[in-house]
Amino acid sequence: MNTIAGQNLGRFGIYAFGFEHRSAAGIRSDIEELEELGWPSLWFPEVGGREAFTLVSLLLAATRRMRIVNGIARIGQRTATATQGGALLLADAYPGRHTLGLGIGDGLPGVPPLAAMNGYLDELDALAAGASQPRIPRVLAAYGPRMLELARDRAAGAHTYKVNVDHTARAREILGPNAFLGVEHAALFESDPATARAIAREHLHIYLTTPFNVAKYRRLGYSEDDIAGGGSDRLVDDLVYWGEPGAVAEKLRAHIDAGADHLAVQVIGVEPGRSAMPQWRLLTEALLPQNITA
Repeated sequence: MNTIAGQNLGRFGIYAFGFEHRSAAGIRSDIEELEELGWPSLWFPEVGGREAFTLVSLLLAATRRMRIVNGIARIGQRTATATQGGALLLADAYPGRHTLGLGIGDGLPGVPPLAAMNGYLDELDALAAGASQPRIPRVLAAYGPRMLELARDRAAGAHTYKVNVDHTARAREILGPNAFLGVEHAALFESDPATARAIAREHLHIYLTTPFNVAKYRRLGYSEDDIAGGGSDRLVDDLVYWGEPGAVAEKLRAHIDAGADHLAVQVIGVEPGRSAMPQWRLLTEALLPQNITA
């Protein structure tokens, strides 16, 4: 099941972290080509610079068919009223093409993450109650068992980020057979081990030095030695798949085999502000050969 509320995201999609640093014209050019190449869906994060709903609108307006997913919109960045209003307008303007991904991000001061998300969902549900409005499909960023259970019970499913295949299998067990599971994974088209791991460690630095991510990796069985010093080769290789495109594609499919409905691929090793289209074209050839035209 690679659908959310009837929206077919495809087995594989693009995760575009780099849109944070691209011009509007560059974003339009990239997303238009990705649609032409046959990609069914695109995810992007909210990391503090580009406002999530504004960027969703730009991406939807530049395309005709692609599904666009917030991965994620931070609940601390806007009230539930603003989120509901924005999502309703997008559902009306672009029926069946937007999925609202919600996550804690920086959280709400003094409120535990699970309570913060539960309260936010309560507000969203109260705003939608009794109204004749389009359904807003939503997924939750979730890692630990209780947040995954919340995603199962109060959303269409879960979105995970920077996890290994074992986590995907565990998440599927908690979500059960019917909830959606979308997984992000990083890919790097570099075959030299030393070069690839150096690029991967630079990319992973923030995730290996923030407490909630460190706790996530400890729960997955990585030791302090694995996490310290930029990450062990084992941890780095589990979180960033590197090598020739065909070999990377085979590794990415392991998440699908482990229970993911959809995998959003984040290519790394691209200079901020530069287009990732050269890497996305290689990814297209490796994962979507049926969509390549002469």
